Amino acid sequence: MSPVAEFDFVIVGAGSAGCLLANRLSANPDHRVLLIEAGGKDNWFWIKVPVGYLYTIANPRTDWCFTTEADPGLAGRSIHYARGRVIGGCSSINAMIHMRGQASDYDLWAQATGDERWRWGGPDSTGETLAIYKQLEDYFGGADDWHGVGGEIRVEPPRVRWKILDAWQAAAAQVGIAPIDEFNRGDNAGSAYFHVNQRRGRRWSMADAFLHPVAHRPNLTVYTDTQAVKLLMDDEVRADQRSGAWTTARHRATGVRLRKDGRIVDVHARREVILSAGAIGSPHLMQASGLGPAGLLAEHDVPVAVDLPGVGENLQDHLQLRTVYRVQGARTVNTLYRNWITRGGMGVQYAMLRSGPMTMPPSTLGAFAKSDPALASPDLEWHVQPLSLPKFGDPLHSFGAITPSVCNLRPSSRGHVRIASADPLTYPKISCNYLSTEADHDAAVKGLRMTREIMAAPALSRYRPEEMLPGPQVVSDDDLQQAARELGTTIFHPVGTCAMGAFDAQGVPRSAATVLDTDCRVYRVAGLRVVDASAMPNITSGNTNAPVMLIAERAARAILT
Repeated sequence: MSPVAEFDFVIVGAGSAGCLLANRLSANPDHRVLLIEAGGKDNWFWIKVPVGYLYTIANPRTDWCFTTEADPGLAGRSIHYARGRVIGGCSSINAMIHMRGQASDYDLWAQATGDERWRWGGPDSTGETLAIYKQLEDYFGGADDWHGVGGEIRVEPPRVRWKILDAWQAAAAQVGIAPIDEFNRGDNAGSAYFHVNQRRGRRWSMADAFLHPVAHRPNLTVYTDTQAVKLLMDDEVRADQRSGAWTTARHRATGVRLRKDGRIVDVHARREVILSAGAIGSPHLMQASGLGPAGLLAEHDVPVAVDLPGVGENLQDHLQLRTVYRVQGARTVNTLYRNWITRGGMGVQYAMLRSGPMTMPPSTLGAFAKSDPALASPDLEWHVQPLSLPKFGDPLHSFGAITPSVCNLRPSSRGHVRIASADPLTYPKISCNYLSTEADHDAAVKGLRMTREIMAAPALSRYRPEEMLPGPQVVSDDDLQQAARELGTTIFHPVGTCAMGAFDAQGVPRSAATVLDTDCRVYRVAGLRVVDASAMPNITSGNTNAPVMLIAERAARAILT
């Protein structure tokens, strides 16, 4: 074992949250900060080119390449579960869509944690969420009631539009989903082109935003190609740490054991260890270190340090139902890509102008609507792509087509992440349990029917759309439920596996499922926080990268206060 290195803060995971935390905590030159990343550097060409997600997802160079357990809700299928394994984490391989969610999401967070600051905010609210988003943002349109400038997270409009998507948006309006200027104002009802985390046609990851600009700081150390294998703890809890979830702590996190350059290395944290390894990685490391459900740990001969039933539970994700419609007379990625001349033209357009199809995210146009008019806010979202393929990683179809994918924004199904072995290098078992509730079945059927209504609207008739998946022969509710099982796949938004919750005055959680307090402190383990998508008590409406940055910024402020 190599000699021990000491830092004030040790952050596990250089993904979105880890990059922000490294930035904020190292701003004080008196803090020595270590940031640990299992993957490599983010200097690969395809990370920076927006369409490069086609090459980074399912590539072990940049992706953990997890797979789920066979899922009854997916007709017994196991699916690829992409998670970033590179500097920048998922923000180096994701869809780049900047989506805050809706105000109602943060009402649920406030209810779950007892912390009114999570609310959206406004003239009559103590909520801080909108204000923090504005402070983090550098919005292309300038500062206004909804947006800010001068922050690290660059937000830009798309640099390519498609007539077939404009027609889809017009068709959506004909069935009651009106065009809007943008999402991110608290109620996303309507349709719009997604805003993206890009700068002048290049991916703007959270490493670009927060880490690279401060990498020169002498008090910030970054380890790449280094995997955390165990949390180090002792039984001595400092008096200054006995607050919040740490009030009743009997253990203190003192550091992390790492696998680096073929050796085992221990690093110690004088102040805190912060897990930002994501909704899969953080609970897995905790369980492998003896923090988790006692029965699960005993099953795998892992000594129980603290029985925390909620670690790895409460897994939530958005299940997207990919429908495919063949279209005629429309320019799509399929039609452009099958011709080497137009394919070359896309490359030239990008090289010369930083515009065109190579700048597009996986989904370009979005829409939000209610499956039931009585709902307070939309619960369905469409991601509409001007392309189609049998499944991710397969070649594009040879015919012109679009893919309107619909997802239930508030799934009631819950899954889990659990160790498969005491060996921390063995991948955990990921069980999503999609479509395991009647409410989720009903939402899936409604979403598929509403997609058909949009595709049948007059605005699309000139393109003569022909349903390829699930196919016009699928008519009954039972058949549509089965189609959802066969077509459904992740949209890569796992959250909730170390959920925040409310605590009483004695520092005891009000629910056994709670792992963290509202400042992301781990119950009964002083000096340990989890700051990433794991912390969400409920999944937000849409892409989850921006909400992770909200959590990270609030946690950083709590640490530095």
